[in-house]
Amino acid sequence: MQVEKLSNTIDIKKYLFHLGVDGGGIDILASKASSHLLLIRGMHVGAANILKQDALSIGADLAVPRGTVIAKEKYVDCLLIATQKQLQTLARKELAQPFGLKELAKRFKQYASVQAPRNVELMGVLNANDDSFFSQSRFEAKNAREKIEKMIEDGADIIDIGGVSSRPNSIVVSPKEELARVKEICDIIKEHKLYEKVKFSLDSYEPSVISYALESGFHIINDITGLTNDAVCSLCAQYNAKAVIMHMQGTPQTMQKAPHYENILTEVGAFFEQRIQKAESFGIKDIILDVGIGFGKTLEHNLMLLCHLEHFLVYDKPLLVGASRKSMIDAISPSKIEERLGGTLAIHLESLRNGASIIRAHDVAEHHQAIKVYQAMHSL
Repeated sequence: MQVEKLSNTIDIKKYLFHLGVDGGGIDILASKASSHLLLIRGMHVGAANILKQDALSIGADLAVPRGTVIAKEKYVDCLLIATQKQLQTLARKELAQPFGLKELAKRFKQYASVQAPRNVELMGVLNANDDSFFSQSRFEAKNAREKIEKMIEDGADIIDIGGVSSRPNSIVVSPKEELARVKEICDIIKEHKLYEKVKFSLDSYEPSVISYALESGFHIINDITGLTNDAVCSLCAQYNAKAVIMHMQGTPQTMQKAPHYENILTEVGAFFEQRIQKAESFGIKDIILDVGIGFGKTLEHNLMLLCHLEHFLVYDKPLLVGASRKSMIDAISPSKIEERLGGTLAIHLESLRNGASIIRAHDVAEHHQAIKVYQAMHSL
């Protein structure tokens, strides 16, 4: 008899299938193999004591502060430790309980139904401006077709084109100037029907520029303002375009001036909830979420978002991560922009493990290879 310790990242359903487990039993056993750690802040002490007992009764547990059992403090922070199956059970049990547990039960149900994405899309970056922070992503319109064809060859599923830099303290550009920068590129894409070979995304929040791109065959609008402008929402709905809702605190000109959050996961989540509701009210059907690495965040904020990216899977939308060659890498391991490929790959592969399904990157060929290797390792 032999025993093998398996990784928690395996496709458990595949293993159960190969073992010959009954079809109905596969889902049941898989739910027991998937675990959750849920940090619950500001919980009424009465709710904490009820949830503690209910959790223990089914084999789960709730970590609570000392003195909770005697209600030393009225509100406490707790950590729920439960498998997928246990979380499903608690979602049912707490529906009849007081102290806000009914609302918490709804949240449990959401997390218990979350499915980790399996497919990955690679979004390549091309900048039609001369002040983007990474010079190798810049190109002139006359070279557009060649650059696009090369990016497709390298493995891009999406190509994100922008005419304005959004780096910290970037110069504000008028909509007229932005359109002038991307117009010829849009025309080339339309003339040669390049949109039939790859999906095109426009990195913009200006309605006039967005309208021209959508008429040229673009199908994704990557809006760093998170659909602030109603006109952008209307255009996305009119053309049935996907909308990338990105979180940013402040503007590119102000975002890195002492960014502050009481609780970044909660605050970014609340922003997504509000903007998803707005997008859907306009009739936008396809939504992608981007936590906005480096957009109004300190290094600690960025790391929190990346490490706990799974938190945002509850919204049932694809998660995009774009940390390509960003300064957070320099803050961890001092390096010039040209030297940050290794750090970029580390962040992006960890993001995939934590729930991302779209990676936005400058180095398409290297990312394509890294993702293929990552997927092979996680397909066993």
